[in-house]
Amino acid sequence: MVVGLREQKKQQTRAALSWAALRLAVERGLAGVTVDDIAAEAGVSPRTFNNYFSGKHEAIVWRHLDRFARIAELLRARPADEPLWTALAGAAGTVFAPTEPGPTAEWTAGVRLLLAQPELRGEFVKAASAAERELALAVGERTGTDPDRDMYPRLVAAAVGSAVHVASEQWLRTEPPVALDVLLADALEQLATGLPDPRA
Repeated sequence: MVVGLREQKKQQTRAALSWAALRLAVERGLAGVTVDDIAAEAGVSPRTFNNYFSGKHEAIVWRHLDRFARIAELLRARPADEPLWTALAGAAGTVFAPTEPGPTAEWTAGVRLLLAQPELRGEFVKAASAAERELALAVGERTGTDPDRDMYPRLVAAAVGSAVHVASEQWLRTEPPVALDVLLADALEQLATGLPDPRA
């Protein structure tokens, strides 16, 4: 899908605001961050912030929705004859590929504390629902199923969402650290093989 320059700029602003919100919340704690702080960090006005997000909680969790939108976009671009779970793993692996330098122990600990905040849970539930809907549409297009009538694309999207959630939680607490994309690849592989009993 070709995105116009105007939409690209809007997406860049939205991403900058979300990243600023997350970074400040990790550094200062959720209660120590205001919309004005986030806008200043991103180099825009509070009014601009309000054009994109209803508040700091929505800004923080937007990255989750954006990742799923990108997975859906990449899934649509994968070869049509590629098995679905192979295509999903390839798309997710691209989105969750590690960046250099990797996160510090302090950052990971801060994210863990932030995600434990009850105030974020409602926003995460909303974001996860929208994210799974976006991915279900892409799965439906690929498999000839309709998310409004068929369970299959929604089950797949929900399974991928669960894999991301579990892999992310594992990443936040695993010592020594293991890259998130490695954990997610393992989770998706287990789903693709039908979650065989590990005792077998």
